[in-house]
Amino acid sequence: MLHLRITGPPTATAEAVRLLEADPAVTNLVHLPGVALRPAGDLVLADVVREAANDVIEQLQALDLHRVGSIHVDPVHTWMSQSGFDAERRTPGSSADSVVWADVTQRSYDESELNWTFLSFMTLATMLATIAIVLDSQILVIGAMVLGPEFVAIAALGLALVRRRFALLGVALRSLVVGFTVSIGLAALAAFAARGLGWITLEDLTGPRPDTAFIYTPDKWSFIVAIIAAAAGVLSLTSSKVGGLSGVFISVTTIPAAGNVALGLALGAPEEIWGSLLQLVLNISGMALAGWLTLALQQAIWARMSARRARLLARFRRPA
Repeated sequence: MLHLRITGPPTATAEAVRLLEADPAVTNLVHLPGVALRPAGDLVLADVVREAANDVIEQLQALDLHRVGSIHVDPVHTWMSQSGFDAERRTPGSSADSVVWADVTQRSYDESELNWTFLSFMTLATMLATIAIVLDSQILVIGAMVLGPEFVAIAALGLALVRRRFALLGVALRSLVVGFTVSIGLAALAAFAARGLGWITLEDLTGPRPDTAFIYTPDKWSFIVAIIAAAAGVLSLTSSKVGGLSGVFISVTTIPAAGNVALGLALGAPEEIWGSLLQLVLNISGMALAGWLTLALQQAIWARMSARRARLLARFRRPA
């Protein structure tokens, strides 16, 4: 169940109330005329089942409410309502499977934005990966994977193509390119300083590393794992069940590969650099492809669900 909070001028909110009142997927509808102060207007509250949210939000956007007022969409984690239960039963599809495109798009913009927080997490994760490689520690590699913030930005590439949000494509690409460039550069400087202090040597990078050798030796499995992990990650992002993201973070080696590139630059190991760059490209390519395919499939499925709901809605509104 999702909660809608709508503000806008009386002409727009009156039409919104008419649309919401006629939709069987909407319940607990409240209209408070004249209570909104900035901008001045009405307040409309309603609950809508998650499976019908896209259709309802698109209808509200068609009234320009997001321009002359606002449309807030909040998840309702716990609810008890017979009318809400009846609304869910009338609406085709499953709440856990449904994709609320407005929510996914907003999250993609927020978490793909190039800012100091994004760069800080990228840099810290990459530095942690360099230490993990020097110590040949799988535990630290996993920590670096989890710390890295790059997954949503990579998933946003597929979302931008599927939903034709080309501004989002530019935001995500910029964040990834700048993020990896800055994090690798700063980690390389830190590794160069450690080399000068005698803390690390070329042998630490090129010597036997049984627990972290996979980072610079990509193969077909690197690409396959990236595809499977990204598909699972996109499903976690778009559904109401988000428990699978941790598994995604520790399945792909983007951040460890970046850390190995940084060490290779600092210690002068071209084979390590090229192997790690190939690993990085394979992972990002596989994740972006899987994200695009998963989102395209979800869009096709929910387009059919929307068409089915439209037929049921027409039957619901048909006069007896």
